Amino acid sequence: MNPTELIVLNLTEIRRKSIQIWKSLPDSYYNWRPDVNAMSAIEMIRHVLEADYGWNIIINQGDMTNYKTPWENRPFISVEDEVKFAEPYRENLLNSVRKFSETELNESQIIHPGNGENKILGKYLLRIGYHESVHAGQFLSYLRAMNINRPPIWD
Repeated sequence: MNPTELIVLNLTEIRRKSIQIWKSLPDSYYNWRPDVNAMSAIEMIRHVLEADYGWNIIINQGDMTNYKTPWENRPFISVEDEVKFAEPYRENLLNSVRKFSETELNESQIIHPGNGENKILGKYLLRIGYHESVHAGQFLSYLRAMNINRPPIWD
């Protein structure tokens, strides 16, 4: 397996586990949050899914100046609806990753618009997976605090 295939595999496995966790959330808890400053459960799911759209622009050196998300003013309906709506954006991101050569992964520079930090493309792609993994851990904590059984994601 080449490095690009490994990155896609990693991102795919992280997303598979995230969806497994998210689907354990009862509808009645969508708006639950641990405190007033935290994202609600459904907001966190959207945050993770929505990020794929932005990541794809960033890794393709697109202009984020007038960034506008396809989720803007979209109502929260269900976890299933959020995941389904996000599928084409996820596939676009994975297709972009698949196109990068090993040289590009090791030499292309990515500037993250949020903090202006310069990163090597391959490392940046791994950080995308890390971002989602951190939120998966947060979500598991949410489920624990809600006293909801957590899915056996390590099976």
